[in-house]
Amino acid sequence: MDPHGEDLPPPPPIPSDVQLVQSESDKGSPSRSPPMKGQAQPNKPKRIPAARPGLATRGQKINLLSNHYRVNVKGTADYFYHYSVLLKYEDDRAVDGKGIGRKVIDKMKQTYDSELGNKDFAYDGEKTLFTLGPLPQNKNEFVVVLEDLPSGRTGKGSPGGNPGEDSPGGSDRKRLRKPYNTKTFKVEVNFATKIPMSAIAQSMKGHESENSQEAFRVLDIILRQHSASQGCLLVRQSFFHNNPNNFIDLGGGVMGCRGFHSSFRTTQSGLSLNIDVSTTMIVKPGPVVDFLVVNQNVNHPSQIDWQKAKRMLKNLRIRVLPSNQEYKIVGLSDLPCGEQTFMLKQRNGEGEREVTVSQYYKEKGTDLRYSDHCPCINVGKPRRPTFYPIELCHLVSLQRYTKALNSLQRASLVEKSRQKPQERMQILNDALRRSNYDSEPMLRACGISISPSFTPVDGRVLQAPKLKTGNGGDFSPRDGRWNFNNKTLIRPCHVDKWAVVNFSARCDVRSLIRDLIRCGNMKGVKIDDPFNVFEEGRNMRGTPPNVRVDEMFEQVRTKLPGAPRFLLCLLPERKNSDIYGPWKRKCLADFGIVTQCLAPSKVNDQYLTNLLLKINAKLGGMNSLLQVEDVPSIPLISRVPTIILGIDVSHGSPGQADRPSIAAVVSSRQWPLISKYRASVHAQSAKLEMIDSLFKPKVTADGPVDEGIIKELLVDFYSSSGKRKPDHVIIFRDGVSESQFSQVLNNELDQIMAACKFLDENWNPKFTVIVAQKNHHTKFFIQNDPNNVPPGTVIDNKVCHPRNYDFYMCSHKGAIGTTRPTHYHVLLDQIGFTPDDLQELVHSLSYVYQRSTTAISVVAPICYAHLAATQVGQFMKFDDYQSDTSSSQGGHSSGGGAPVPELPRLHEKVRSSMFFC
Repeated sequence: MDPHGEDLPPPPPIPSDVQLVQSESDKGSPSRSPPMKGQAQPNKPKRIPAARPGLATRGQKINLLSNHYRVNVKGTADYFYHYSVLLKYEDDRAVDGKGIGRKVIDKMKQTYDSELGNKDFAYDGEKTLFTLGPLPQNKNEFVVVLEDLPSGRTGKGSPGGNPGEDSPGGSDRKRLRKPYNTKTFKVEVNFATKIPMSAIAQSMKGHESENSQEAFRVLDIILRQHSASQGCLLVRQSFFHNNPNNFIDLGGGVMGCRGFHSSFRTTQSGLSLNIDVSTTMIVKPGPVVDFLVVNQNVNHPSQIDWQKAKRMLKNLRIRVLPSNQEYKIVGLSDLPCGEQTFMLKQRNGEGEREVTVSQYYKEKGTDLRYSDHCPCINVGKPRRPTFYPIELCHLVSLQRYTKALNSLQRASLVEKSRQKPQERMQILNDALRRSNYDSEPMLRACGISISPSFTPVDGRVLQAPKLKTGNGGDFSPRDGRWNFNNKTLIRPCHVDKWAVVNFSARCDVRSLIRDLIRCGNMKGVKIDDPFNVFEEGRNMRGTPPNVRVDEMFEQVRTKLPGAPRFLLCLLPERKNSDIYGPWKRKCLADFGIVTQCLAPSKVNDQYLTNLLLKINAKLGGMNSLLQVEDVPSIPLISRVPTIILGIDVSHGSPGQADRPSIAAVVSSRQWPLISKYRASVHAQSAKLEMIDSLFKPKVTADGPVDEGIIKELLVDFYSSSGKRKPDHVIIFRDGVSESQFSQVLNNELDQIMAACKFLDENWNPKFTVIVAQKNHHTKFFIQNDPNNVPPGTVIDNKVCHPRNYDFYMCSHKGAIGTTRPTHYHVLLDQIGFTPDDLQELVHSLSYVYQRSTTAISVVAPICYAHLAATQVGQFMKFDDYQSDTSSSQGGHSSGGGAPVPELPRLHEKVRSSMFFC
């Protein structure tokens, strides 16, 4: 498997009866498992997640509590009956507004309770309704009359004397002239299917089915319905009360809203209710103008950018004074309030006259302080606008803010959301008590009762692996931490042919260089004097980032004797510097130069040591090794060539829905090491989690080739590991939910297998596939102890799956807040690790992260994949900056939609480096 083609077996010929086809995943259907392109594949049974082979025993025992509450189910002989719901207006138009469904169904139950057999409902708020036992009729049609009050309140005290007449929009004034207008709905409730409650009991024994998934969906819908009846904001299975005590001001008109997550889970202990603290972002309630002023960071309404305001306000709900009516914002008026006119009908029937919105309110006795010079809020329809002066409009509470937070807002959220373990336990117990689930009629009808106390679990604390540094001695990290005091790096690099570039950072560059060389010598890293220091000209500071980068590289190119091997880049901003993306792209893709960026603020020896760890790893050195890696003596890995893959997909931030997703795969190299990695990164369709480019066969004039991600990683392993092919492949996959496990096992794994077969038809490596999840809601607490669980804590009982092979691990030290464990799911283990050996391997891989001197919360290959995807993703941001209408020619489409631009390929000089470190 030489990268230049020597020693490679010829690719297998494509049989004449096989035609290259476009896979379903390329057509945007990642949920199906298509035959591999260019490969004839027999029908084979789908793989399912592996069953637990047994429990591990290593480690010191520790008694813990988990935020799972035991659930008792008395009767499981009944059936949930599933009905489809169709809501229509009186003229048969479909009801499309969200939020009205619950009011209509509540009114239907209230009006037709006897016709519905006095049944309680579980309604999802849209098109699905469940009952316990059947309704009297399979097909039901009802007419429901609702009072037409947008906010559910009666307006009082309006300037004109009638509720709603403060609006200059004629249609709204007519519709709201009566205190109680009505709206009529037609409701169709038709039987769809029935779901046995016994599926819940079967699921608790580990026998999952489509029925059990549907039954748990019903239970979760009951929880959502219960919280909706309390006026909560619902975000999937998280619920947020309108309580200002739960709001956290993050600046910019954005607030964090603390609530709680609640969902039913099947565990080894039976059914449990998992409750955890949850936070969502909401728009700060209050006057619209106050929100816009802080959101745009201006001092006065006259400074507001109204085009930006229009985009921000669209679809938000407001309450208008003094009537307290609620409306949804559809836009802003084209003219200011003092100039925007409309035709006002005369009370005496003498026709119409044209008045401005401002004039109308003054005639009604409402003084406007500043609205004359601001646009009006439009809450009407496209052809019949309804305008309100902006100062009479207040944003209502509990409206989600879905755009990306800036770095200051994120930092503020993290800082203000931290909760120590004992505090979180108290909050969760209070949340269960206040939720009062015992009063929910549907849960009572199902015979469900919930224990008020946490579930006790048996934990074990694994011993930290021994590490090896350059001084020759082994040492054991304490409490998940270590340092390089009086130690040297185990494989230090030589930093030569290097230079410094300074993008207007305020810093004593000469002192920084002197201290870096001194610190490097202490750690065994020989650092030559730099060729030069390149300072950015003052005239460049206000120019676009790509221009600044090009100008700096022109200096480097013309003033250095040859291409540098390493560039140290000083940036003026610590976070989100717009120089970062263009600089990384220029170095890594165009010139193949290793680079390290820093924003020097407080530089001390600890800071410089951390900087050296990154530089050393990027230039090919190693900072520390596991003792069992150096010997080598890792079970099933050190004796058999083994490649470890870490896979992650990075998506655009909220508000960047069309930005391509970035798929990254890192792979270990130089076996028997498991601390050295390289990365391959590809772009794919926006928000697509499953990777479709692991194996990409293509027919060329020279024959079939594979342009997928995996091939280059396998070839690199072969050439860096003494020309050995890996007989074991360990895959760590991040970012997928349980509903996507089948796609990992039957789509992505098939692609990786096909990539191996493409290189050698007779090559049959064994695979172990492990999914790592951080986005879950299970937490662990030490009984009668205010501290977090210690590093190395592992749990594989009580709250784990009744059948599937999973475990929770807290490998890192939770210094602040409450430790979030990583939930590992072993989907496949052909290699045959014992539970103890596999957990030890996962634990050890949290200690090989070359960037830090602490154990990390998830295995290093996944962290590296995330870093690689995020860093190369900056290249895409750079392209976005250059042009909003740039062509996508040369790209590819992986979802049947717009073509995905190709990422710049890394230069061959840095392709195998740990550039992401």
